Amino acid sequence: MSTTVPPTEAVILEEEGPESSPRGGSGWGYLGSKLGGAAISLVMVILLGFFAFKILPGDPVARIARERQMSAEQIAQLREQLGLDKPLLQQFWDYLGNVFTLNFGESYVYKTSVSSLIGQYFWNTILLTGTSAVIAIALGLWLGQRAGWRHGSMFDRVTSGISLVLWSVPTFWLALLLLMVFGGTLHWFPTGGMTSPDPPGGFADVLDVLSHMVLPVLTMVAVVYAQYVMVMRASVIEEMNADYITTARAKGLRDDLVRTRHVVPNALLPAVTLVFMHIGGLIAGAVTVEAVFSWPGLGKLTFEAISGPDLPLLQGTFVVFSAIIIVMNLLADLVYRQLDPRVRRS
Repeated sequence: MSTTVPPTEAVILEEEGPESSPRGGSGWGYLGSKLGGAAISLVMVILLGFFAFKILPGDPVARIARERQMSAEQIAQLREQLGLDKPLLQQFWDYLGNVFTLNFGESYVYKTSVSSLIGQYFWNTILLTGTSAVIAIALGLWLGQRAGWRHGSMFDRVTSGISLVLWSVPTFWLALLLLMVFGGTLHWFPTGGMTSPDPPGGFADVLDVLSHMVLPVLTMVAVVYAQYVMVMRASVIEEMNADYITTARAKGLRDDLVRTRHVVPNALLPAVTLVFMHIGGLIAGAVTVEAVFSWPGLGKLTFEAISGPDLPLLQGTFVVFSAIIIVMNLLADLVYRQLDPRVRRS
């Protein structure tokens, strides 16, 4: 039985060499254009991070003054202390100077450096969203390629149906439902936080954190994996109609080998961009889940900053979230170009 891999369109194009392309650009030029686009996006985010939050309703000084008795003189002194009495242009230049030195100022609520707060909460968010992303990507791509390969079967209908339902469910609604059922009613998992009030110590601490992660991770996986399922399923179905699949079957390859060696590698290309974009979006989308489950991460920090309003903290988390998304999109462009020769020739 022959197991020779039939050349795909991408392989054929790669074998032809760059000289056969009338429009193929250099790799450095492509990298420069993408880096330039990412830099422009980051600058726009930084500008938006200042002006957008300035037009938000609510005066942080008035909010603080409502929580404790303050005289007019004390209010004026606090406004001066926070730099809110300065002209808007002066505040803008101060903001730019802080951003480019990675110093986002001092939080109005926490009374500490925004940079240190972000550094303190950042890894908690990475732990939660990273775990969710790995599970969602692995589960979604596996189910998607199986459903696409058996499209029209009962497995396909059940998988696609569940995926579409979970995809359409609002994140906060699913989070509250899981919290109420598995946390409040059945008491299977903790209802909030990252650790118990009295940590058991040793390896039990790890188990304690894992038990606190179950419900938020389950929520994030449920609302994200469905997108991978549907994209991978559609991509597999499209690849199944390609000529090289007929050739592979004509050579006597078993269906499982045709799927794993030929269909899945080519069907993964559209999913690559989606994966990178969703990793960035998943981190930014942790706001709802972290707020519902009181997970001490950047999402919860952002929720509290909005409630303030704590402008320096809000601006800091906004820039960090946006920068992560921009970096992920940049990586998606670079990786996709390496995987698909057609992009290199465009």
